[in-house]
Amino acid sequence: MKPVLKTVSWLGLALTAIPSLFVLNHVITKQSHFALMTIGLVLWFATAPFWMKSASLADDANSCVD
Repeated sequence: MKPVLKTVSWLGLALTAIPSLFVLNHVITKQSHFALMTIGLVLWFATAPFWMKSASLADDANSCVD
């Protein structure tokens, strides 16, 4: 399941960056740009937190102790 989440979230991240280049080169309209970026935003924020979690805050705190 984790590889699927990563793939979907990276696709969402790409959909937030690549349409800007297309608008810059007059390949797509601004309305298409807004739609693609909205889809990308939803995909990224809906899937990325599930595979980017850290182990726990307690483990992070213990690793910083000298």
